[in-house]
Amino acid sequence: MTGSRVRALGHYQPAKVLTNDDLAAMVDTSDEWIQSRVGIRTRHVARPDETVDDMAAAAAAKALAHSGLAPTDIDMVLVATSTAIDRSPNMAARVAAKLGLACPAAMDINVVCAGFTHALATADHAIRAGSATAALVIGADKFTEAADWTDRSSCVLLGDGAGAAVVTAAEEPGIGPVVWGSVPEMGNAVRIEGTPPRFAQEGQSVYRWATTQLPPIARQVCARAGVEPADLAGVVLHQANLRIIEPVARKLGAVNAVIARDVVDSGNTSAASIPLALSKLVERGEIPSGSPVLLFGFGGNLSYGGQVISCP
Repeated sequence: MTGSRVRALGHYQPAKVLTNDDLAAMVDTSDEWIQSRVGIRTRHVARPDETVDDMAAAAAAKALAHSGLAPTDIDMVLVATSTAIDRSPNMAARVAAKLGLACPAAMDINVVCAGFTHALATADHAIRAGSATAALVIGADKFTEAADWTDRSSCVLLGDGAGAAVVTAAEEPGIGPVVWGSVPEMGNAVRIEGTPPRFAQEGQSVYRWATTQLPPIARQVCARAGVEPADLAGVVLHQANLRIIEPVARKLGAVNAVIARDVVDSGNTSAASIPLALSKLVERGEIPSGSPVLLFGFGGNLSYGGQVISCP
């Protein structure tokens, strides 16, 4: 095999929905204030006893069912997350146990909001190198557990959920070359620190960086894949803020693409946001199978990573 492809997708969100009006009863904010600044209407909140690996396993089980593979076919599990409380067993090992996988390599990857695209590239590289044949790649975060519910500038952003992809070897590559990197000197612009951990960010710095520095990098991702932005059928950026997603997509020049706007209903779910949004688009039939889709994650650590994939 000369490459890999995304074979199937799945997603999971907790049942509880927190509206902007609900938040207005908790902190000094309003539906109009939130929608005008970040475009979010609702977000899903996990139960106190609902863990990151619970959500990851639920999304992965759906992806596995859609793939037609058996649990014993999976030989690698990668979970992108920055909100796992326990260190060992890691989330990947716990997912493997919940799904009855045989003896997969099991690793967690913490690149915060760019975690899923980093994990997808890692699975692609492992399959290309011959060290794996079928991987579960999962983004899962319980971001609300790190929320400061007294800070109206940050708590309104956050939601919980998981998205997963089954990645398998393919004769024709269906996952393009990754372009990834970071801005270490600006890493403190997005933080999840302390005990208990709390999310904080320098919103204006992140906004300026994302809207000015990321469009040329996204064009580079397309160039590495040999795809013109105008030929993209879909663009799934990290679902951080509608005021970032729309200008980045516009500057990219993806004039014919479906632009994922799941942030409106789900909030910022960190590493879960890209597979969650993509899975919903595919489930609704909004992107044709086999068409090129740009995935591009960015945020925590001021890291970024993206690739063009063939839609499953």
